[in-house]
Amino acid sequence: MLYKKEREQLADIVKKMFNRYETNTAGGNVSARVSDQHIVMSPTLMSQRWHCDISPYQVLVVDMETEKIVEGDGAITREINMHMACYRHNREIGAVVHGHSLYSMVFATMGMDMPNLTEASQKFGVIKCLDFAPATSQELADTVATYLRENVKDQVTNTLLLNRHGVLVTDKNLERAYDNLGRLEYNAYIAEKALLFDKLGIMKLENKDYNYNVHE
Repeated sequence: MLYKKEREQLADIVKKMFNRYETNTAGGNVSARVSDQHIVMSPTLMSQRWHCDISPYQVLVVDMETEKIVEGDGAITREINMHMACYRHNREIGAVVHGHSLYSMVFATMGMDMPNLTEASQKFGVIKCLDFAPATSQELADTVATYLRENVKDQVTNTLLLNRHGVLVTDKNLERAYDNLGRLEYNAYIAEKALLFDKLGIMKLENKDYNYNVHE
């Protein structure tokens, strides 16, 4: 079995994502770079058909150049183009996590940037909602690639909202990327409540820039 440890880790993480409402039956997909040639990636319909309870054997080994399956039981998600856009943008990006996270979806669905309020999320900087592009489309992959190229350049840690669709997180490895997804979702929960408090006149929202925990 190729990349056994990495495929076991990915299968464990996608199950946690579903159980923690970080994605839903409508989709989500996860990948990790395991060599200069290969990524491991969740199969299509992992959420709808299996509720993210997949085995390591269902985690696909995919050739990065041909985007063909090398090993694994299943088919490639149509959103591989978005994952590959991230990997081709920056060779230091080692994992891409896409989910339909419960609280972050509020901001993504509204097409609005998310206020970055919590200490744990300060390293993300601006949490941007991208312009709308249809899910699984080449247009969406191009929208992600264009934003990365024009705005973040060599940055490896990226947390983006996909308009009406979900969230996209990148980092140097899968453990860090999934950690960032949890930080993003917790910040979304806080930001939603803070905006309501502001509108109700309970407490004014002050979205300050902080200089701590930005390089952890």
